Parts: sequence; structure tokens; C-alpha cells
Amino acid sequence: MGLFERYLSVWVGLCIVAGVVLGNVMPSVFQAVARFEYAHVNLVVAILIWVMIYPMMVQIDFRAVKDVGKKPKGLFLTLVVNWLIKPFTMAALGWLFFKVLFAGWVDPQSATEYIAGMILLGVAPCTAMVFVWSQLTNGDPNYTLVQVSVNDIIMIFAFAPIAAVLLGVTDIAVPWETLLISVALYVLLPLIAGALTRHRLESNGDTGQVDAFVGALKPWSVIGLLATVMLLFGFQAEKIINQPLVIALIAIPLLIQTYGIFAIAYGAAKAMKLPHNIAAPACLIGTSNFFELAVAVAISLFGLNSGAALATVVGVLVEVPVMLSLVAMVNRTGHWFEGDAA
Repeated sequence: MGLFERYLSVWVGLCIVAGVVLGNVMPSVFQAVARFEYAHVNLVVAILIWVMIYPMMVQIDFRAVKDVGKKPKGLFLTLVVNWLIKPFTMAALGWLFFKVLFAGWVDPQSATEYIAGMILLGVAPCTAMVFVWSQLTNGDPNYTLVQVSVNDIIMIFAFAPIAAVLLGVTDIAVPWETLLISVALYVLLPLIAGALTRHRLESNGDTGQVDAFVGALKPWSVIGLLATVMLLFGFQAEKIINQPLVIALIAIPLLIQTYGIFAIAYGAAKAMKLPHNIAAPACLIGTSNFFELAVAVAISLFGLNSGAALATVVGVLVEVPVMLSLVAMVNRTGHWFEGDAA
């Protein structure tokens, strides 16, 4: 892992502090940025999200999808966890904590928005950091590529319907037009741009150009992520100062969801007799989130200053240290899978 990946939690934490401080010291600056929007999409944040997402999409080789049939069980596990379990458990936990357990600590409107942010996290399976988790657990890189590629294709068609259904279940009015525009803007178009870029870079037969190109963009991707976090917490600065427990309250169900989903996936992988180098990335893909997409859609649907946007950003803070703890657990339990058939 590079310096950024290794200390991601530290950088995010520092940006949160900086955002809160600047948001209280210079509120007019953040208000001006918040007004810079078109069709409910903040243009500044949209640019930053694209800066984050585009390098990830360039790494996706959709030709790998042809290898899906060779080892279907690991892919089956990933898709079941990502699309049939995880979104619904996230919605259930959000409702349980913010409509029941924490109902006396947060106002109803904020509670509803926190649930919405959690749902958007749950419906956005991880795309980029999966490659880091797979490498750290000695996962099969080609199979991980297949899983991510198939996931991204499904996301184009499944994200909006599942999000709309779950948001509707929690009595949130969902503007379908805005949701579909968000999916097109933050998933479909970056995927197309990434595929075209990759094709152009590989046209001369030198596959190393892709890695060089992504490496050159990586610092900008880091800047995009940290700037987005700083902006979002700057927009929420007053609320955070007035309600210091909000971050902890949001983090609790997110932690339970992450560890719970991993336990389900890892247990199922063992029961399915998957080899460890496929079971590990399959479970970690289903556990982590595509938080860049969740943040972008939360802003588009509910606004920069919403509880939904805040909940998705808390997901960034929670995810990295939790995922690193799960990586350590996976590496310590590799012997559980010895002798399982490939």
C-alpha cells in the first residue's frame, strides 16, 4: 500500500477537522460553493467526484467478463451479498437505529436523511479499493477483475431501482429523474469514458500504458476525495458543532452492518468450499462500499447540507480502518480454506 492508502483514515480525519473549522470560520465561502449547482447537482462536487471515479473506471477491463463461467461460485456469492442482502440489511439497520433506538436523540427529519444516506451506501458496492483489499489478501487478481467488472455492469441497471424502492419503504420521496441522472452521471458516463480511454491506451499493444496513466492520475484522485470530504463537512460544520454525537450515532449501525455482512459472506464462502484466494476478495467486495457514488447521489437527491450527505461521508471515515481489520482477519484464517476445491 502507498502512503495514501496506508493512512487514509488519518487524511480523512484531518480533512473532517479542517472542514468543520473552516465551515465555522468562513461560512460564506461554503455557502457560495453550495449555490453553484445545476439541476440539483452541485457542479464543484460533481467535478471532484469525477476526478475520483474516472481513474477507477480506467482500471476496469470488461473483456474479463468472458471468464465469468470458469469459476461461477465466487461471483455468485458476491452478487447475492451485494444485491440481495446488503442493501436490505442496511435499510433495516438504519430504520432500527434512527427510528427506534436513537429516536429520542435526533429529530425525525434528520433521522430520515441519515437512513437515506445509509441506504445509498448499502446499494453502492465497492469498485476501486477492492483491488487493494484483494492484493493484501493474496486474492486472485484476474477473478477480482471479473467480479468488479460484472458488478459495475449490474450497477448501471440495479442501483437506481433498488435505491428508489428502499428509499420509498422508509417514506422518503424519491425524484426518479434526479436519481437516474445521478446514475448516468456518476456510473454510466465514467464507465464509458474509462473504457474508451483504456481502449485508446491499449491500441498499440502496450498494456503498461494503462498502469502509467492511472498512476499519473492517482494524486488527483486523492485530492478529489479529500477535497470532497472537506467540503461536505464544511457544509455540515454548524450541525456537527451543535450535535457532536451525530457522527458516533451514524457510525454505530455502519459498523454493525460492515462486520455483519462480512460474517455472512465469509461463512457462506467456507460452506461453498471456495478457495481462499477467491473467497477473500469475494467477501471484501461485498463488505466495502462505493462511497464516491453514494456521496454524489446523496448530494443530488437531498442537498449538500443534508443528513444523507453527512451519513455517506461518515461511511468513508468508518470503512477504511474496518476493512483493514477484516483484511487482517482474512489473512489469519487462510488455513480454514485449506483443501477446498478451486
